[in-house]
Amino acid sequence: MILRELFIFIAALAAFASAVAAYLAAFHGAVSVKEVLSTAFAAVIGLYAGRYLERRLARG
Repeated sequence: MILRELFIFIAALAAFASAVAAYLAAFHGAVSVKEVLSTAFAAVIGLYAGRYLERRLARG
């Protein structure tokens, strides 16, 4: 169970980081590691908050 959550965390962080880096490179021409990692981390936190709320609402 913990291994599954760790895999989801790493996969989501990599996906969000690559998407943010691609956006910054395409539209701004410069990519900052700090911006990429902070935005990707915030997105992953939002993902986990959404998963938590979904589970809580499903229970009633």
